[in-house]
Amino acid sequence: MKIIRAMKIEAFIILAIFVIMVGIVSCQRTSGSGKTNSQVVNDQRNDGGTPVIKFTDESHDFGDIAAGEKVSYTFTYTNDGDANLVILSATASCGCTVPKWNKDPLPPGKEGYVEVVFNSSGRSGKQIKNVAIRSNSDPAVKVLQIQANIVESNN
Repeated sequence: MKIIRAMKIEAFIILAIFVIMVGIVSCQRTSGSGKTNSQVVNDQRNDGGTPVIKFTDESHDFGDIAAGEKVSYTFTYTNDGDANLVILSATASCGCTVPKWNKDPLPPGKEGYVEVVFNSSGRSGKQIKNVAIRSNSDPAVKVLQIQANIVESNN
C-alpha cells in the first residue's frame, strides 16, 4: 500500500514538473525576427540604445455610461528613443479591464497602440481603473488610467 502511494506521489511530481516546463517554453513570446522579447531587450542593452515610450495621453474619462455597457479606448504611444521598444506586459487593476497591445518590437520613431476595454457589468457609480504598462523603456513602468460613471439604464 505504501509503495502504491509513493508511486502516485512520484507520478504527480513528474506530471507537475512537466506542466511547469511546458508553460515556461510556451511563454517565450517571439518577435517577427524570431527572437524572444527578452532576447530583443538583451540585444538592445548590448547595443547601448534606449527606447523611450511617450503616450499622447495617459488617462481617459468615458463620462456617464449605462450599467452593463462595454467601452474601449485606444491609447497611442510613440517610441521617442533610439532602440526598439518592447511592451513586456500590460496589467489591469481589475478583471473588468482588459488591455490589448502589439507584442512585437517597435522601432524608434514609430507609433503603437494599447487598447483598453472596460466592462461595466456588476459595477455602479464612479469607477477608476489603472493599467500598468511594463516595457524596456526608461522609465520601465507607465500607468494609464480610465474612468467612467456607471448609471442605471432606463429600461
